[in-house]
Amino acid sequence: MNKYLLTVAALASAFVAHAQQGKLTAKDYERAESFMAYNTSPLIDKAAIFPNWLENDQFWYTVKTANGSQDFLVNPAKKSKVPTDAYKNAEPPRAARFRGNSEVLSPDGKKAVFIKDWNLWVRDVATNKQTQLTTDGVKDYGYATDNAGWTMSDGPVVRWSPDSKKVATFQQDQRNVNNMYLVTTNVGAPVLKQWKYPLPGDKVIATIRRVIIDVENAKVVSLQIPPDPHRATLSDDIASSGTFDDIDWKADGSEMAFLSTSRDHKQEKFRIADANTGAVREVFEETVKTQFESGRGAINWRYLPATKEILWYSERDDWGHMYLYDATTGKLKNQITKGPWLVGRLLRVDEKNRVIYFTGHGREKGNPYFAYLYKVGFDGKGLTLLTPEEGNHSITFSPSYNYFIDTYSQPDVPPTMNYRDVKGNLITSLEKTDVSRLTAKGWKAPIPVNVKARDGKTDIYGLVFTPTNMDPNKKYPVIDYIYPGPQGGSVGSWSFSASRGDNQALAELGFIVVVIEGTSNPFRSKSFHDMSYGNMADNTLPDQIAAIRQLSTKYPIDTNKVGIWGHSGGGFATAAAMFRYPDFFKVGIAESGNQENRNYEDDWGERYNGLVENSDYEAQANQNYAKNLKGKLMLAHGMMDNNVPPYNTLLVVEALNKANKDYDLVIFPNSAHGFGAYSPYMMRRRWDYFVKNLLNLEPPKEYPLRGTTNVR
Repeated sequence: MNKYLLTVAALASAFVAHAQQGKLTAKDYERAESFMAYNTSPLIDKAAIFPNWLENDQFWYTVKTANGSQDFLVNPAKKSKVPTDAYKNAEPPRAARFRGNSEVLSPDGKKAVFIKDWNLWVRDVATNKQTQLTTDGVKDYGYATDNAGWTMSDGPVVRWSPDSKKVATFQQDQRNVNNMYLVTTNVGAPVLKQWKYPLPGDKVIATIRRVIIDVENAKVVSLQIPPDPHRATLSDDIASSGTFDDIDWKADGSEMAFLSTSRDHKQEKFRIADANTGAVREVFEETVKTQFESGRGAINWRYLPATKEILWYSERDDWGHMYLYDATTGKLKNQITKGPWLVGRLLRVDEKNRVIYFTGHGREKGNPYFAYLYKVGFDGKGLTLLTPEEGNHSITFSPSYNYFIDTYSQPDVPPTMNYRDVKGNLITSLEKTDVSRLTAKGWKAPIPVNVKARDGKTDIYGLVFTPTNMDPNKKYPVIDYIYPGPQGGSVGSWSFSASRGDNQALAELGFIVVVIEGTSNPFRSKSFHDMSYGNMADNTLPDQIAAIRQLSTKYPIDTNKVGIWGHSGGGFATAAAMFRYPDFFKVGIAESGNQENRNYEDDWGERYNGLVENSDYEAQANQNYAKNLKGKLMLAHGMMDNNVPPYNTLLVVEALNKANKDYDLVIFPNSAHGFGAYSPYMMRRRWDYFVKNLLNLEPPKEYPLRGTTNVR
């Protein structure tokens, strides 16, 4: 698609001429489209390293440039990187088995468990012999069934023991849980989709009766505890880590450690089960005022049965840190990490040398969202920074864990890739991503910014996208892309990306686009993350307004022409912005928003808002404020959205009708949460809407963005 990558200089004058005529043309849209990922990615050289591991932590990888590809062999013993042709005909490595497949392979690769008729079965990989492991599974009370309401799969949720002889799983009780319904649009009778989908405040939610199954003998051992709520410490899905969350086995399969999470996520019970008898020993518990999390994007606790210890993650001192517990007494031995910064992901536990390796945030100067690699002893001594270069670091350990590939970058600085040993010593430089072909076409990186939150004191961070042909003497409408979390944030990854959605493309149409991480987003202190606990309708909007006002003193932003858009939680935030701050936000596009959290799955709302009886969900419902609309609002939703059911948006539509308010509505009759094949169509409608209502220009009629033609 390089034909779209026209030079900035050639089209800058054309853009001005078209704007003067009161319209944009297909050429203007074509130029904007040149900044989409499918046009920028082909112009990036040495973009990433995918190691193919060999003996002794050697590996080979392929570098791709405009002139073709070249393989390199890396040898840590020789501290060398040399070109090689030895692997040019090598088959690519087999893809790892991810959750979502219909079966889960054992660690030794000899067995695979799967669900059939709500029961768990095992298949011998060599002979294909199938053996039934459970017999009492029935509809809505099946074994290892995967249904978090908003996400589900046919793959079983299990955790194999390291010796491949047992699996930890559950019998999920959904028998009295309320149903959700969606209906297809088609010629003839519609098809009803019905599944279990509990809501905040429901008396009955899904529960799990925990079991351990001796696979070799088809013996089911029930744990001697009442059923647990369908809850986990990482997210609102007990398989969000790709396997059964919050489970850790003893190597010989005789014990299994696990966490039981309360319905409101305020209480965690650390327990150890005897895998042969089902007896459960209570070790310790932690209770918090808001909601407990076990890490940032990863579950950070570990059971260490060899030394009868537990590595535990807690935010009890307002920062996410690691602690060491005695697994026999349940008593705290010592805090491992401490200070006004946080542990992100626990990457490796070296039990022999009693050292942990982890990513940390906020300890180094600069952007607190950048991840750095550290190591420290179990006793809290010897904290060492292993990746000193400024940036967001992504780590890939070698098979022996004696070395690691470090890829680091910033939003405006392309990646550098190095090979280091676990002491942090540089073994060899690998590659630096080259974007020279891209910049030659007029591309530029977003601008990282640091402003103050609503309180005028707290630092918040974000990105600004300006037109490549920006006129400093002209004021530009601003578009705020928002995802308020609180489980994530607007920016997403703080690593380099040549294209972040359509942010730069929108800027090229004549806007300044801002993406701001507000308060209540993660990767900061516990108190920072909890600022909107119990009131998710806050949606970081006061922070967004404060940031835009500050940025307008540095960038030519017209604060009288402010647009906002977002998807899912961002759709919720967008509608809230248009209804609660109608004099500031003038144009909004709310896609697939959870506008009424009593109509969205139980776990997310009850985690970040609290139980219905303890939080005012009514005061947060967007339909109750629809009468305040002053600007232009577009609502969009897929009518087969099994994540955020479309009734969320329809409640707002009904309220707008009752209030006699004008609005625009885009419906995708058979689409799910992300609109699928219709996503380019939605993007084009989004561009058109902002061009018409913020620029006051006429867009080209039905511009064919890539993917919008021949949709089936």
